[in-house]
Amino acid sequence: MFIGREKELTQLGAFLIKKTASLIVVKGRRRIGKSRMLEEFAKQYNCYKFSGLPPEDKVTNKDYQRKEFVRLMAEQGITGVSHEDWGNIFWQLAQHTKSGRAIIILDEVSWMASLDPDFLGKLKNSWDLHFKNNPKLILILCGSVSYWIDKNILSSTGYLGRISLTLTLQELSLSECNKFLDTLKFSGSVYEKFKILSVTGGIPWYLEQIRADCNADENIRLQCFTPEGMLVNEFNNIFHDLFNKKNKIYRAIVETLAAGPLEFKDICNKLGLKKSGSISDYLKILVAVGFIHKDFTWHFRSGKESALSHYRLSDNYLRFYLKYIEPNWSKIQQGQFAETINNLPGWSSVIGLQFENLVLRNRLLIQKILNIKPEDIIANNPYFQTKTARHPGCQIDYLIQTKYNTLFACEIKFSKNEINSTIIQEMQDKLSRLTLPKAFSCFPVLIHVNGVTESVGDSAYFTKIINFSELLTRGKS
Repeated sequence: MFIGREKELTQLGAFLIKKTASLIVVKGRRRIGKSRMLEEFAKQYNCYKFSGLPPEDKVTNKDYQRKEFVRLMAEQGITGVSHEDWGNIFWQLAQHTKSGRAIIILDEVSWMASLDPDFLGKLKNSWDLHFKNNPKLILILCGSVSYWIDKNILSSTGYLGRISLTLTLQELSLSECNKFLDTLKFSGSVYEKFKILSVTGGIPWYLEQIRADCNADENIRLQCFTPEGMLVNEFNNIFHDLFNKKNKIYRAIVETLAAGPLEFKDICNKLGLKKSGSISDYLKILVAVGFIHKDFTWHFRSGKESALSHYRLSDNYLRFYLKYIEPNWSKIQQGQFAETINNLPGWSSVIGLQFENLVLRNRLLIQKILNIKPEDIIANNPYFQTKTARHPGCQIDYLIQTKYNTLFACEIKFSKNEINSTIIQEMQDKLSRLTLPKAFSCFPVLIHVNGVTESVGDSAYFTKIINFSELLTRGKS
């Protein structure tokens, strides 16, 4: 069963009734389900699908992508095509799709073009001269290397005005993840599902590896701590595919952020590097591929973004790998790693960061639960206030400001046991340090996993107490 992507499929479906040809771009993190979604979209139509070959250091001959493309053409009934020139290849494909409903998918388009500077130019010319002449044709360019797509297609003057739609796939929502696990017949508790998502996030391919006959701890052990585990080598595969020879600097940045969010200057300090535009570019690329997130704070009075920002490692799998798989690599390869997830060093702190990522990726659902209309929101993000001579430092896990001068301060709290009343004093202390303009009101909200004691509920301190189970079952964000 195909799960999720209703919004994206609806957007794509609109182009089936369009009266002119459409050029569409789909991008997103590796394993996010781009190809699977496009298969679902095109399954009832005449579809031609091509995929680029992964770049290899030893491959220097640019013919190998063209040869693979022509081979795939032959598999799909288009024979006798020479691989010598992209222009001829595209012309032959256009001849076979010049009338009637046709969908062409070029998957991993950056790999196709990696060694051939003529690819994009000849594709553009073929679109202008041939492909777009069929009003029922949809050409989809798809890829995992989002920053390459941004630079070479979306920001290219050659493709200006030609792209009808750009889709960036994100992780599945928590409710979709829940449905996914239910479809796999995984019958674990809410907390069991939470532990799985704290490692996998909402990445569909990672969730597909979950076995219904094992609990969360055993699933994590099988996938992360055995030599055959599918997630043991995934980190290296990702970084090689995306960054190739430059993966060391990207890896160093991700490692730096594994312990928690940092400002730009702190990242540079920890890396032992001077602040520079090149480091900023590396960070932008990591944001573009979906591994990290840049969270801006803002000014309450104006609602405008501040110059202050944090970079946050937003990918749960990457943090789990760096914290627990890589340090135990030798033991894992020898089949000697036997720790359970609950006994991993520092797990309580790490899982707290993972929980924050899950919540922040589903912030629209939080807003819905709090009955906050999207049009009423001025800003929403993790919020931090730096310490100065005039006011103390303060950090809010997730803060929503509305146009009615109201703030909803969300504490995202993980605890192995029920949260007791000490959380009230902690929240009061935190909010007392928040510098608010006059006539502003602040409402505390608690988001938790394993329940709260009666004293917390009876206190009526929190405007809303949200259980993780509600996020799983309430509905799509």
